[in-house]
Amino acid sequence: MSVINSNEAPKAVGAYPHARKVGNLLFLSGVGPRTAGSDKNDSGVPGLKLDHNGNQLEFDFEAQVHAVFDNVKKVLESSGSSWDNLVDVTVFLVNMKRDFHTFNRIYAEYFQNNQPCRTTLEINSLPTPIAIELKCMATV
Repeated sequence: MSVINSNEAPKAVGAYPHARKVGNLLFLSGVGPRTAGSDKNDSGVPGLKLDHNGNQLEFDFEAQVHAVFDNVKKVLESSGSSWDNLVDVTVFLVNMKRDFHTFNRIYAEYFQNNQPCRTTLEINSLPTPIAIELKCMATV
């Protein structure tokens, strides 16, 4: 087993790696849309602007979806894998009613050729002010 951390992706907000490789399987930890170089106290989330109290001033879910896909690609590539090697994607949304249709549309654009298994869940919150997180498995 090997531990993988990518300098291209945002740092984890806890004590876990970006990914673990076991044989030819790659397990990614939850990946959100934060930008690399941001920390857990700075929003650093594309499409999200907060006031000094943490209240949303601007929110663009589409920007978060594109950013989370970009971060997943960065972790995959840093691990010796690729987007086309994804075999399973678990999607966590904080607001299914508001965001599922948009997510599904953008997802279809990114997964025209490779169509991994997918599960989409609504959850109450995530550890940073993000609206989406992905948990992925791929081959290497």
